[in-house]
Order: sequence, then C-alpha cells, then structure tokens
Amino acid sequence: MTAPATTSTTASTTAPTPVRRRRRDWRSRWHLAAAGLLTLAFVSPIYLTIVNAFKSQDQIVADPSAPPAPPTLHNLGDALARPDRIIQIGLTNSAVTVAASVLLVIPLGAAFSFWLSRRSARLRRIVLAAFAAGLMIPPAVILLPTIRILTLLHLDHTYAGLILSNVGGGYLSFAVFVYSGFLRAVPEEIVEAAALDGAGTLRIWWTIIMPLLRPATATVAIFLSLWIWNDFMNPQFILGPLRGQTITTGLYLSLGQYTTNYAQLFGVMFLAAVIPVAGYLALQKQFIAGLTTGASK
Repeated sequence: MTAPATTSTTASTTAPTPVRRRRRDWRSRWHLAAAGLLTLAFVSPIYLTIVNAFKSQDQIVADPSAPPAPPTLHNLGDALARPDRIIQIGLTNSAVTVAASVLLVIPLGAAFSFWLSRRSARLRRIVLAAFAAGLMIPPAVILLPTIRILTLLHLDHTYAGLILSNVGGGYLSFAVFVYSGFLRAVPEEIVEAAALDGAGTLRIWWTIIMPLLRPATATVAIFLSLWIWNDFMNPQFILGPLRGQTITTGLYLSLGQYTTNYAQLFGVMFLAAVIPVAGYLALQKQFIAGLTTGASK
C-alpha cells in the first residue's frame, strides 16, 4: 500500500501544474510581443522611407505613416533632376569609394590572416589583441590624427585619402578577425600537401586558400560595403563639403536650412538605398553560408 502512494506523490510533484503552464504561456506571449515590438522598431524607418518616397509633400505632412494613395514617381524624377546632381555624383563617388576600399581590404586581410595562421598561438593572440583596438576605439577619436597624417602625405581632401583611411581603419581589423576565425576550419593537410608539391606561399594563398574563403569573403564584403556606404563622418571631414561628396554627405546637403522638401528628400533616400539592397540580394547566399559556417565550426 505504501509503494503506490509514493509513486503517485512523485508523479504529482514532477508533472507541471496548470498554474505553471499558464505562467509559461504568458512568458512566451510576452517574449513574442517584445520580439514583435523590437522588429517593428527596426522596420519602421524602412517602411517610412518606402511609402513616403512615392507620396507628395502634402501627403507626407498630413500623415507620414499612411500608404501612398495614389502613388507618384515625381519624387524620384525630381531627385534625379536636381541641378547639383546629388544622386548621380553621390552614387558614383560612393560606389567607387566602396569598391576601391573593399578590393584593398579583402586581399590584405586574407593574406595577413593566412600568414598569421602559420605563426605560433602566442603570436596570434598578441597580434589579434592589437587588431582588437581597431574595433574598440571609436572612429571619432582617431579622426583628427588621421586627417593630420593625410595632410602630411598631401592626401587630404582627396578620394585617395578617404580610401586609405578606410583601409587603415577598423575595417581591416574586422576582415582579419573574420578570416582568422574561418581559417581555423581549413585543414592543415591541404596547405602541407600543396607545399610538398612545390607550390609557394603566394600560390597556395591565391589558388587554394582564397577559394575556400569565399563565404567569409562575401561576409566581409557585405559588411564593409554597408559600413563604408553609410559612413558620414569620414567623407564629411576628410573630403570637405566643397571638395567632394558621397551619397551620405549629399543627403545632408539636400536638407534645407529653413524649409525641407520632404518628398524630394525621401526620393533621394530611396535611390540611395537601391544599390546596397541590390548588392545584398546578389550576395545573400554566400553571406548566409559564411555566417552559418563560422557559427558551426
């Protein structure tokens, strides 16, 4: 008679009570609601940019969150027809700056990471700790020394100086960290077999390592392209408002001192976001593969 009572008592204590179930349900609902509100906070600026890019000035002032009814393409046409050519000049300069910076950072970061992976563990820790400073120090802290160095090199107020500052800043540190983590998953036997076949270090890096780093390269390219494309501080201070402009500084110049044409401004913002979104859609497969591979190894 005692054994069944013990069994029933144990089962009643281990089984979840209705009160506990209701608490878990409420917690899951609160978590879902919090996730929904957080997602809405991130998506709302994108929604406002898209809907207001196809609305007139009066519609935007009346209700910025309402959908365009009816939609109009005048904002995009007015943005492209500006006499200062903010869209044409800004998109061209931003695209050239991003392409040149990324094409320099990727081979430098990959080559240095491959060289670092062949060194001792102690040296790797010291070097990566030094590169971590490039990620932890705010860009505004090193902006003035960067401008002074570019002035000594006669590269201030030039796009070459802007590209050089991108290469020597925290972007290279980010590339080194990504490539260094990814290279840990590359078997050492591949490099040793290529060396035994007579391949040099440069050939091993270019013909064997770089194809294996394709997902990591896509991840680095997407992140760096977005960061450099959206950068405002470096173009504003290194180029100067009268020497050149990127699309971000062009957006700043399109703001009026006393009044602002919001319809045209949203048109400029919409056109400025087309190229980054198209680039991400083109590389999203490699980008996701790079993130999942780095997370699983």
